[in-house]
Amino acid sequence: MTLSSWKKFTANISLHRVVVLLLIIAVLYAARGMMNTILLTFIFTYLVVHWIRLVQRFIPKLPSIVIVLVTYILLILGLYYVVTDYLPMIVNQIAKMVDSLIKFYQSNDMNGVMKLINHYVSTRTIISQAKHGVTLAVNTLTSIGTLTISFVMSLILSFFYTIELKQMNEFSQLFLESKSLGWFFKDIYYFGKKFVNTFGVVLEAQFFIAICNTVLTLICLSFMHMPQIFALGLMVFILSLVPVAGVIISLIPLSMVAYSVGGFRYVVYIIIMILVIHALEAYVLNPKFMSSRTELPIFYTFVVLLVSEHLFGTWGLIVGVPIFTFLLDICDVKQIRKGSGNSQK
Repeated sequence: MTLSSWKKFTANISLHRVVVLLLIIAVLYAARGMMNTILLTFIFTYLVVHWIRLVQRFIPKLPSIVIVLVTYILLILGLYYVVTDYLPMIVNQIAKMVDSLIKFYQSNDMNGVMKLINHYVSTRTIISQAKHGVTLAVNTLTSIGTLTISFVMSLILSFFYTIELKQMNEFSQLFLESKSLGWFFKDIYYFGKKFVNTFGVVLEAQFFIAICNTVLTLICLSFMHMPQIFALGLMVFILSLVPVAGVIISLIPLSMVAYSVGGFRYVVYIIIMILVIHALEAYVLNPKFMSSRTELPIFYTFVVLLVSEHLFGTWGLIVGVPIFTFLLDICDVKQIRKGSGNSQK
């Protein structure tokens, strides 16, 4: 590339922004093995930075380093409390929930269904499915260990970022002032700011929606005297982080547990509860928390979830909609209004 062509390239903002975006996508694809750490670090850093700004809004003179230290100390103590006290209780309740599901499968209603299935399914197929189940269990345990390591590393990285927040901002500013590659780093900053603004709004909204869904579900389950309330609440909260589909997915395990407790009458109650909560999420919570800035038709939402799950795995169910909204924003198809999601820099 000649000097004249290079100058024309750097002067064409739209062209070099497309090139930079493609380069970022290529780098992220090459680092897909670290995607758990990358996404968790971003989420933790985003939440802590916004927590710092929220506290300093009420106590302006309080140094950010003090807020960060207190926040992480409380977070570590909270994690220790959860691991030593609540984790055994949740594991015990999950074991009871699994036992309830086993009783459901062993019930008289299921016996007839299982006999019909065994009539058409060969023993070889059952053994093959059992082996697949064992492999899936081993892979799940391995994934849990990997995710735990990523979780710890993300906490450490986010701590170092936020503890030196001012220094990080000042040092990052030097890249933007580069004379030779300033355009390149400005493009990265442009996309980073767009992504933080878009992803942040969706993340905050979905987090609050998940809390509301979980609280409403737990209230209904407590009135129904359902067992393993903490394990069910944890499951509902995690699934509620998946837009739209999460509430529907939670219907299956909730219905099974409900059947083991109160029969088909409780299953009908659970279905009504899920329908009401889904309607509340679709017509009240989404417009309220998203503020009409990131609303997508349900068809688009499901298509995005299917494609992102295929591309990114489980993480795709959580980050798929924010990434799609980010692409809509940079393509000027549907812009997100600024205010809730400021940049970290």
